[in-house]
Amino acid sequence: MLGRLGETGELELTIDPADSSVVRDVSIPISAWMGGETEPNPVRDLGVIQYDIPAVIANVISEGRAEQGGLLPGDEIISVDGERIIGWTHWVGVIRASPELDLNVIVQRDAREQVLTIRPETIRVEDGTSVGRIGAEVLQVSLSEILPPDMQREIRYGPIAAIQPAFQETWDKSVFVLDSVKKMIIGLISVKNISGPITIAQVAGETATYGLDVYLGFLALLSISLGVLNLLPIPVLDGGHLLYYMIEAVIRRPVPERIQAWGLQLGLLMISGIMVLAFYNDFSRLL
Repeated sequence: MLGRLGETGELELTIDPADSSVVRDVSIPISAWMGGETEPNPVRDLGVIQYDIPAVIANVISEGRAEQGGLLPGDEIISVDGERIIGWTHWVGVIRASPELDLNVIVQRDAREQVLTIRPETIRVEDGTSVGRIGAEVLQVSLSEILPPDMQREIRYGPIAAIQPAFQETWDKSVFVLDSVKKMIIGLISVKNISGPITIAQVAGETATYGLDVYLGFLALLSISLGVLNLLPIPVLDGGHLLYYMIEAVIRRPVPERIQAWGLQLGLLMISGIMVLAFYNDFSRLL
């Protein structure tokens, strides 16, 4: 579904119902689907409830609204204003949608329910909108602790059998990166998705908390992305040198130095512009 970001048309899903052995097809219309979002979540956007990590508090920020409201580490959020909380993502959504509103929160603490009143403070995000924040951190748990055993599958490959899936995964990720670059150029998805070293470091740290397999998967995606971008036909990159070699093979003589100098300046300008944009996006997320 991430491959359909920014597109308009229909999303075709084949569904295997839990109460039937007959699969059925579902068509969902999409229009410029999540093109302007920097953290797209296709499943959530479709309104599908996923298994989420429990809304359990790991820590509260000193003098923040969570601490002022009486929230303590270890508390599990049960409901807010009578609405049952189904997970951390749901809890965060309620908080962000309730700046400067008094919320009646029921938490489970030491096998007993406690009623608290929490008033999220107002903060302004990068797009100019105001959202709520209370200053609380989630208790990290692994996916295996959340999903019931009958919904878990473990797939293993030997050293030889893993070669074909590895090549296929590398190819799929490379196509995804190139398609995303094309969509940014033609304006289907936002250039705010371009990230610099600050965001990459933050995501690396976050993925490391989910386990070694998730962390290695992120490093693999990062390596593939850098490799694909390095092969783009932009002077100063390896792809630019390959472009010159191809031109020389066609015209049977070296590319004129003046053309190479112009290409070098253009390439440096493009790379510098992308770097400035990446750093700008990083600092915008921090602010």
